[in-house]
Parts: sequence; C-alpha cells; structure tokens
Amino acid sequence: MSRKDSIDNLFMKKPVVTASSPARSPDRVRTGAISAMGSSLHEMAENAKQVTKLQQQLAEGEPVVSLDPSAIDNSKITDRIQLEVDPDFEALVASIAEHGQQVPILVRPNPETAGRFQIAYGRRRLRAAEQLGRPVRAIVKSLSDSQLYIAQGRENLDRKDLSFIEKAFFARNLEDGGCDRATIISALVTDKADVSRYIAVARRLPDSVVNLIGPAPKAGRARWMALAEHLANPSMVEAAQQILRGYVEQRLDSDARLSGLLRELSGHPKVSKKRSESTDVWRTPTGKRAVSIEASDGKTSIVFEEKAVPAFAKFVSARLDELYEQFQKQNREGD
Repeated sequence: MSRKDSIDNLFMKKPVVTASSPARSPDRVRTGAISAMGSSLHEMAENAKQVTKLQQQLAEGEPVVSLDPSAIDNSKITDRIQLEVDPDFEALVASIAEHGQQVPILVRPNPETAGRFQIAYGRRRLRAAEQLGRPVRAIVKSLSDSQLYIAQGRENLDRKDLSFIEKAFFARNLEDGGCDRATIISALVTDKADVSRYIAVARRLPDSVVNLIGPAPKAGRARWMALAEHLANPSMVEAAQQILRGYVEQRLDSDARLSGLLRELSGHPKVSKKRSESTDVWRTPTGKRAVSIEASDGKTSIVFEEKAVPAFAKFVSARLDELYEQFQKQNREGD
C-alpha cells in the first residue's frame, strides 16, 4: 500500500455507514492525542496533494530533450550522501549502457547563468551519462526554487527513500538555504514535528563524520542521537574520523561503519587511549568557565568558550608571537 493510500485510508476517506454499523454519539469528543494525530495526518495529506499536483504538471505533455551533461549544474541543496563504492550506481551505469536511459531527469534553466541548466532530480542518471560519455535525456521546465526543492525531495522518496540522516541533512540544508518550513515539509512529505527533529539531529553532528559514515539506511534517530552524545566532546571528533578512515579502507558498508564507531566510542581501547591525559580549566575573575586545556597523546588543545569570552580566542591568537618571545625570554632567564 502506498503512502498516499495509507493516508486516504487513515484520514481522508469517510467510512460507509450501514444498517449494522454501531451508532456513534454526536457528543463524543476526541482525546488530545487523537486530535493531534488527525492534525498531523491532515498536514501530511495536504503536502502529498501539493507534490502530486506538481508531479502531474511535470508529466503532462513535457517534451524530452537530449542535453550535454557538462551543461547541467547541481542543485544548491544536497540531499544524498555519496559512498566511495556504490553497487546500485554501478548497476545503473550497466543498465543504461545496455538498454539506454529509460527515465528522463528534470532540469530548469539556470537562473544565474544563461545557456546552462540546473538539475532538480536524476543526479545518478546524470552521473551515469557523464561516465558513459553520452547525452542525458531531460525534461526542461521553469521552476521556482521551492518547486525545484519539492521535486528533488519527492523524486528521492519515490525512487529510493532517503535514509534518516540524509533526510536530516537535507532538511538542515534547505533551512540553511533560506527555505521556509512549509517548503521543507513538502519536500520531505512529512510534518512540522518530524522536520524539527531532523534539523535538531543534523545540527549536532559534524559533516566530516557523517560523510565518512555514509547514509546508513538501517539506522534511525536513536543511533544518530547516541553518536551525537559521544561527539559532544570535541576531542572525540578527531578520534571518530581516524576510526572511520580505517573502516573506509576496509570497505565496510555504511551501516557497519556506524555500528562499529558506536562500539568504539563506548569504550574500545583505541578510543580510550586518545582520551585526555589531563584537563585544566581557566575561569574568568567572575568565575565563568572560559578556556579548557586538554593534553593527550603528545598534543595540547586549548578550547575557548565563545559565549563566556567572545573574541578572546582571536585576541590570544593575534599575540602568539609576542607570547612566544616572552616564553623564550623566561626560559633563558631561568637557565
């Protein structure tokens, strides 16, 4: 059963009343939880209608043309996380090589560069055409930024659903790109609560770590939140990157990388050795925690709390030459 059918069955279609149907009291009041669920389903149904309408418009009488892949630019907003080795993409290239491109991509005229185009969806097909050295079949349509992002998100959900972290980063990227919540909701075909959860998780995870892990399609919010908790300590980010580079060399799949990393960060010796050997804290005269000094594995890190001492880090870094001269002078005087 499709997502739209599920929504129809749950919310939009009214039940048929028969003689044997039990009578319902007109005074019956729904509970707050049921009311909230109905509101959420209604919101999702309205978003589904909007994207379905856009899809119908794209499908009605739009000519398919052949374009040079080099004339097509990426969307400003990324959604998928690419892996170094992607068997599905390799299979797509083989299929197009043997049978040709069956489904066109969607592009719009690039609003910033005359004579060029910007892709809404079909980036894997575009990459395959580039790799094969052949033109790409495309529908060219004038789209607003919002329509482009909605089409981009909807096509991904219809063809190969984005993983949790891909949805989270797509939502965050849309927000950072200036999109309002209504556009983000439509692009992901979800509701306000889910969008808020996606963005909250994405803002707690470093891009560098997530890109090394990949999409991890089997992992939900709980596992990514667990990772965010581990990485709340800045010293753990570098350790996580080192572990993940080893997984990349071992060619572990994305889910295995995330699972292995969580095990390592929960107490594996590889990470334990990288934990701080000593930590000092410097506070302002008013008692605010302002600077953390961590020594570990022959390195010392100084972390400034920007909220407590704004611009202090820049002040100190601008005077490193002066401080080093004072340090040398003090050492010479002590000899």
